[in-house]
Amino acid sequence: MCGWGLFLLWGLLPGAAAEGSGGTFPHRTVLDSEGKYWLGWGQRGSRLAFRLEVRTAGYVGFGFSPTGAMASADIVVGGVAHGRPYLQDYFTNANRELKKDAQQDYHLEYAMENSTHTIIEFTRDLHTCDTNDKRITDSTVRVIWAYHQEDVGEAGPKYHNSNRGTKSLRLLNPEKTNVLSAGFPYFDLVNQDVPIPNKDTTYWCQMFKIPTFQEKHHVIKIEPVIQRGHESLVHHILLYQCSSTFNDSVLDSGHECYHPNMPDAFLTCETVIFAWAIGGEGFSYPPHVGLSLGTQLDPHYVLLEVHYDNPTYEEGLIDNSGLRLFHTMDIRKYDAGVIEAGLWVSLFHTIPPGMPEFRSEGHCTLECLEEALRAEKPSGIHVFAVLLHAHLAGRGIRLRHFRKGKEMKLLAYDDNFDFNFQEFQYLKEEQTILPGDSLITECRYNTKDRAEMTWGGLSTRSEMCLSYLLYYPRINLTRCASIPDIMEQLQFIGVKEIYRPVTTWPFIIKSPKQYKNLSFMDAMNKFKWNKKEGLSFNKLVLSLPVNVRCSKTDNAEWSIQGMTALPPDAERPYRAEPPTCGSSSSSAPHSAAALRLLLGL
Repeated sequence: MCGWGLFLLWGLLPGAAAEGSGGTFPHRTVLDSEGKYWLGWGQRGSRLAFRLEVRTAGYVGFGFSPTGAMASADIVVGGVAHGRPYLQDYFTNANRELKKDAQQDYHLEYAMENSTHTIIEFTRDLHTCDTNDKRITDSTVRVIWAYHQEDVGEAGPKYHNSNRGTKSLRLLNPEKTNVLSAGFPYFDLVNQDVPIPNKDTTYWCQMFKIPTFQEKHHVIKIEPVIQRGHESLVHHILLYQCSSTFNDSVLDSGHECYHPNMPDAFLTCETVIFAWAIGGEGFSYPPHVGLSLGTQLDPHYVLLEVHYDNPTYEEGLIDNSGLRLFHTMDIRKYDAGVIEAGLWVSLFHTIPPGMPEFRSEGHCTLECLEEALRAEKPSGIHVFAVLLHAHLAGRGIRLRHFRKGKEMKLLAYDDNFDFNFQEFQYLKEEQTILPGDSLITECRYNTKDRAEMTWGGLSTRSEMCLSYLLYYPRINLTRCASIPDIMEQLQFIGVKEIYRPVTTWPFIIKSPKQYKNLSFMDAMNKFKWNKKEGLSFNKLVLSLPVNVRCSKTDNAEWSIQGMTALPPDAERPYRAEPPTCGSSSSSAPHSAAALRLLLGL
């Protein structure tokens, strides 16, 4: 237990919610939908400081969980009882049984209670060397929270009932945002009166025309505009750049995304230029970089994709949410660009069922980066932020960087990926990509709960493995991706011949007899998968030659494309060194062209 001399106790002081220990908490977010539970935090060397502000006179609970549930969680409980503060370190086992930790690693710094709120401030090492504590890293952290109207008694905390929840955050690498002066120019890309269906998940797409500028501007900050009361309904927002060859008729109305009847114009919106997810504060570009508007190379039309999460199937909801883009004529030194790297979105990205872990890799090859960078920017480009993207089976993503056969520092990683929490990660230090470098987007999946194959595709039940690199200066390269050869995947399950020429999609198998006249998808599902076969298949897929895309902004290709054999270093899995005890541990977007790509392979 910490020494009591560290805390200040404010007893029953109205309005004391603004008081505190004097420590700084640069990041702040609300954890519940009613605004009753606020979290503030900030890093202090190898420790992390927290501030909980909760509308209760009882105990407050906070912790870290591998899944967002109570099982195998690391929990701290605190409050003020009879004028005395308390803070206790707990953990739960796999059966969700709450136990007091023999090693108390949370240190109380401040506690107060007034007529409406309890406030607790405490610190904890990033890595405590306690097996019951969760290590805090740059990866996504699933925090859990709870509170009760009564304090902890001799029997421990009473059950919190519905006063609980979970939220994904990046505690060590949160969004950076700057405060702009009042009157700073901006424009909104906001939906107008979108009717939300009474179903749990809806993706809504609307095209917008960027305002016409007589001269070049830079967007320097983007923030969400969420309709009041819809903070838990609007799950995430993605902004795509679209083709410039339209007229304003494409702006007439929005439509449900990825629907068979959605407008064809939506399929031209391929490059993600911004992403926001629930809990996000907005995105500020570095002082020397901006998103260019007003020139021929800049987006004229954009697609706003909003994911609505309505798990209670509430009826009659109408939403008016979107994004606000702040811009300036005070042009910054560099234009920002976006490169999509990873696995080409395709049915040829295959993941067997029943796998506790399966690894896929998408390659941005040295040949692609050599040609594009040598022609556009021989001195290299500088990456300052990365968005990592997979779907519901995704468990971890790493963006690996190679130069002359040597693995460099990871560009970005998230070993606890959460599909429900997508944001650009700021790099602590900008990293340079040079001609001849190569990148691997490495994704880990879990399909233990699935009885059939998982395919690459747009649906959340399908999968992706992508990384979006925000960099400068902007060059003529938008996509650098690969997909493994499909024929050797089919040979693994015993397929010997397909009908040629291919006249249907998915194509049809000719032999052997057990697969005759089946599509390759049906054949892959018919194969009797088990863990041993899945591991052998994974090893095969990671060694296959890959088809490569190396695309320019107008969807033309650099000359380096087609089949490429993987270099030896691509076969070496990345292994991070675990931090020593007491040290700090620091180290998507849907491709709307996927349907065309499938037919073009």
